Amino acid sequence: MKNMLTRRLRSLSLIIPLVCAWVPGSPAEPVLVRHVSGTVHGFLEMRAEDGHLLASGDVVQVAHGDQVTLHTVFNFKDGSVDDETTVFTQHHSFHLITYHHIQKGPYFPHPVDISIDSRSRQFTVRSPGKDGKEEVKTDHVDMPLDLANGIVGLILANVRSDSPETDVSMLVATPKPRQVKLAISSRGEEAFTVAGSPRKAIHYEIKIEIGGIAGMVAPLVGKQPPNIQVWVIGGEAPTFVKEEGPIYQDGPVMTIQLASPVWPDPAKAGK
Repeated sequence: MKNMLTRRLRSLSLIIPLVCAWVPGSPAEPVLVRHVSGTVHGFLEMRAEDGHLLASGDVVQVAHGDQVTLHTVFNFKDGSVDDETTVFTQHHSFHLITYHHIQKGPYFPHPVDISIDSRSRQFTVRSPGKDGKEEVKTDHVDMPLDLANGIVGLILANVRSDSPETDVSMLVATPKPRQVKLAISSRGEEAFTVAGSPRKAIHYEIKIEIGGIAGMVAPLVGKQPPNIQVWVIGGEAPTFVKEEGPIYQDGPVMTIQLASPVWPDPAKAGK
């Protein structure tokens, strides 16, 4: 499935701790488009560290000219939902238009509803109020050109694997909107198999750099976010293989990977 990697890496949007206070330096340039994203429908699975299946997911991507809408939703066995919708353009470079991420249900300690609109420069957080009514907080913020919310997977599909490091920006709620930097580096190739056939994937590591005094203090107080591990098949059509990392702040490490269809056994079905 071409450009299946455009799917998510939503964990990065939510595991930034409240200690964040990033002070941006010189603005980074957006990542150039090397692989154009098209229309795709793929299937994902999310497992706990012990291998237990927690959720099944669908990723649907639809392209209209240079504009692409990417929708990924995970439905958990306990009824929880992790839902992310990203709209972006891919003319010469990637540019985020809108982003909306919802996490709700018993699996998540705290519900999440975050929206970004780069055109109006609005960052909106919706949360339940003390009286049971929804509270909506909207801030106007500067949107960096390399804003990567919802399209970190696209970044990985389009960076050169021999690049020493690629840096992009991300906006997070802490609870006020803050800008952090993602430092993406290649850890080399690793072998795996597909239906018994040997393959190799590029292992990327994503470090969340808080910056400033907060960045110096975070490791000392246990608030430094863990690095995210992602494996990608390169070549003419880069394809996501696996992601390891938490999907919410202080959460356990999860494994997300492509899911294979399972058909009913005709012999058992006839009994």
